[in-house]
Amino acid sequence: MKKIVAILFTVVIFIACQNNQATQQEDLKKVITRAELKDKIKGGWAGQVIGCTFGGPTEFHYKGSMIQDYHPIPWNESLCRWWYENFPGLYDDVYMDLTFVDIFEKEGLDAPASAHALAFANAEYQLWHANQAARYNILNGIMPPESGHWTKNPHSEDIDFQIEADFAGLMAPGMVNTSSEICDKVGHIMNYGDGWYGGVYVAAMYALAFVSGDINYVVEEGLKSIPRESEFYRCISDVIMWHKQYPDDWKEAWFEVEKKWSSDVGCPDGVFSAFNIDAKINAAYIVIGLLYGQGNYTKTLEISTRCGQDSDCNPASAGGILGTMLGYSNIPEYWKKPVYPVEDMAFKYTDMSLNDVYEIGTKHALQVLEKNGADISGPEIEIPVQEIKPVALEVGFKGHYPVKIERIRKNLTVENPELEFEFEGIGFALKGRVNKLKGWAAEDATSNMETWIDGKLVDSFGMPSDRRARRHEVAWAFELPEGKHKVKIKVLNPKADYTIRAEDLIVYSSSKVANAWNTGN
Repeated sequence: MKKIVAILFTVVIFIACQNNQATQQEDLKKVITRAELKDKIKGGWAGQVIGCTFGGPTEFHYKGSMIQDYHPIPWNESLCRWWYENFPGLYDDVYMDLTFVDIFEKEGLDAPASAHALAFANAEYQLWHANQAARYNILNGIMPPESGHWTKNPHSEDIDFQIEADFAGLMAPGMVNTSSEICDKVGHIMNYGDGWYGGVYVAAMYALAFVSGDINYVVEEGLKSIPRESEFYRCISDVIMWHKQYPDDWKEAWFEVEKKWSSDVGCPDGVFSAFNIDAKINAAYIVIGLLYGQGNYTKTLEISTRCGQDSDCNPASAGGILGTMLGYSNIPEYWKKPVYPVEDMAFKYTDMSLNDVYEIGTKHALQVLEKNGADISGPEIEIPVQEIKPVALEVGFKGHYPVKIERIRKNLTVENPELEFEFEGIGFALKGRVNKLKGWAAEDATSNMETWIDGKLVDSFGMPSDRRARRHEVAWAFELPEGKHKVKIKVLNPKADYTIRAEDLIVYSSSKVANAWNTGN
């Protein structure tokens, strides 16, 4: 009986949503003045900085746990400047975007993916997860889209492009398909499948925030850009459903998300761990913040931050989307005031400040509007709002289930330059790193290595000790025949001052493990 009621509830909600969306489609603001356009673009960029600053102190301190109401999150007029001056790496959400903005500025809207990829790979900033794996790939001749593909990048479903896609939506007011095309070019540098969809979806919400003041519409309509068959779509669709089911309690939705969507599959650092940098669940936190915030800036930032995990990136996305919808002039002074002292300060690793990107971002949006048929010659611009089409279906780690973690904990040295192990399954990822025995001040070097599986050489690669150019994992392989496999890792040029540290081995199978507590044994 409960199942029948649940089905009927879902059907009623679906019909109501369809009728509501048809009405909202007619109410879209399709004409915008140049002043309004710039105000919204300023709101989007400033909103990212506000959200990132607010959530910075709690980033990954709450893994699989919400930040309780009694836990204060500080906010004052000096915070943005303090982070700019003391920990500028916090703003990777923004200066990563600016890498791509800069390429569009220098090479035009038709700049190829390779130009973006090379600028990204050779930038001075540190990277992590899918970004770092992609940088390693590019520096070693593997260009996009292969650099972000899950077989070449075990972090391909991580949050990386999701936090960097803001620029794509801000360049394409009301034009979701156009923002998706920009995401196709840039997002496949570092992500694939659900990881790429995170960026496509965030960009879609930015694009729609130019033409709608209804956050429910923006969240639901933006999801049309994602294939319904994907897990990403199903996750966000669930959040929308739970918001309707529990409209007054965001924590109920949060618990539902944890129960159904908190299992990570791809990221070797998140599998078998409370740490979760997967795009889906962090996108769910963005949406929880937007839906339960209902256009209130304070509630939106508080909720998206208190969901935990990547709690600076998620309010940065939510704050940027809502900032675009409201416009810079309508962001409450309480939140905007800390931004004023830094608007002329260039972001670390760039020559661009917020005031610069307000101007450049507006210029690019006008160029994209004109390219899509809009007349931009007068003070008012009619936005060519597009009927949203879903992007292509991509499924990463298809049929791969993490079933085991084994502590290897061995050093490959001059005396012992080889590591052998066996596993049973269809794939593995071996975590590890290069250690400099004389400390980080020692000269950098690259260890040349090989991976052999079942007596066959499957990969020849280098492991640089330079952290900026590092390989994120020692070795990995997927899509092997199900069964037992023997792996040998060799260091071809072992050096006395360096070791290769092999840490945890993640094993994947073609079927899920049935745990004893789940089978009654």
